[in-house]
Amino acid sequence: MREVDVYPDFSAVGGDLERILGALLTIVLVVAVLMILISAITWAVSSSHGNFSAASKAKTGLWVGVAAAALAGSAVAWLNFLINLGGHL
Repeated sequence: MREVDVYPDFSAVGGDLERILGALLTIVLVVAVLMILISAITWAVSSSHGNFSAASKAKTGLWVGVAAAALAGSAVAWLNFLINLGGHL
């Protein structure tokens, strides 16, 4: 049985792949933080005015923003792990 030498060629992108991924992760983190701020403010205002339906939706938006920020932050570690794993295969 013969081994096949097929590997991804990251140099084909000219080194721009890391900058593109970095920019996308930055945008995701900025939007997630803005979503957290807006949802927290909406939750506080709607709770104080007795609008519990809007407060419930704002609370959901807050948790979605926290999850998005956590996933975007952990994506860097996951990507580094996969790149290092690919070098050892």
